[in-house]
Amino acid sequence: MPAITLPSLPPVFRHVPPPTTTENLEWADLPIIDISTANTPEGRIALAPQMHDAMRTYGFLYIVNHGLTQAQNERMFSIADVPFSQVAEDEKQRYTSNIKESGSYRGYKLRQLWAIENGVLDQIEHYQFFEQEKHPEALQPYIPEICSFAEHNHYNVLVPILRLLALGMELPEDTFVDLHSFDSTGFVRFMKYWPRSDEDESKTKSVWLKGHTDIGTITILWSQPISGLQVMSPDGKWRWVRHIDNALVINIGDSMEMLSGGYYKATIHRVIQPPKDQRNLARLGIFYFSMARNDTKLVPITDAPVLQKEGVKRRIEDESAPTMLEWRRGIIKSYGMTQLKKKDEVIEEEIVEGIVVKHYN
Repeated sequence: MPAITLPSLPPVFRHVPPPTTTENLEWADLPIIDISTANTPEGRIALAPQMHDAMRTYGFLYIVNHGLTQAQNERMFSIADVPFSQVAEDEKQRYTSNIKESGSYRGYKLRQLWAIENGVLDQIEHYQFFEQEKHPEALQPYIPEICSFAEHNHYNVLVPILRLLALGMELPEDTFVDLHSFDSTGFVRFMKYWPRSDEDESKTKSVWLKGHTDIGTITILWSQPISGLQVMSPDGKWRWVRHIDNALVINIGDSMEMLSGGYYKATIHRVIQPPKDQRNLARLGIFYFSMARNDTKLVPITDAPVLQKEGVKRRIEDESAPTMLEWRRGIIKSYGMTQLKKKDEVIEEEIVEGIVVKHYN
């Protein structure tokens, strides 16, 4: 794995992580994989069954020993707070994308854009790299570090995961790697969830983001101490994701489900109000969202031996399947901004690029 190399580091106001919750929550029992041995063929062969079983059973797992230290982790969280705490509102507006038109989250997505429930809009703000060349002045000293951070996520975390997933399908290990390229398929996102009023919590049953699956192939979430993320467990129950210092929370997205012919399923997850002892805190997150290359048609790799044994599960017929770019733009244009059709008391649906997209309320 290439080492992460950082330039001389400019000072940054330190983000102090809050303590973890002491509430007695029902935690998801997610597997933990030490990825430090994935830099050799022998190490990957040994890890592949662990990755396969975790993603087939849960669709979520933790990665540890990924190559960044706790100190580097804490500095990146301090940088992640800069676009929210050190940029004035008028400057934020200048770096805000017209999401509905562009189908892109480049720059800022400001609060109160997405419909949640009963007239309540979201209180989520985020800033995403690197579809744009210019950034707010306060962020500019940290761009080299953020670029190095993106490289670390891609080469030292994503690439090994893609190789292990390919081995789990009995494919050549670079099958999925070859569908990704660093310059066009990964997005770093800093995200901040702000506390909401009691009235909004009541109207939405404390749901901040409805149950959903992610757009891309793999999502890398840098674990942080404020609880709020829940995953739908194999038994259909929502369970909390526990914080582990300097760990990564990994999940499968829609695009990997489609490319794998349903062998790896996109995992349903949601964000709800934090537990009582964390409710007045803003929740800061760092993500690396991985996508296949823009021109990749999201159709199953049908020559995978496991699919020939188990069969292919398609979400759309191959001739009608979207490309990665079409799928990404379609979801972004519609998410939180279109009228959903209620299927039952739990599921709402919409159609994006000919594919049924479900939201779990």
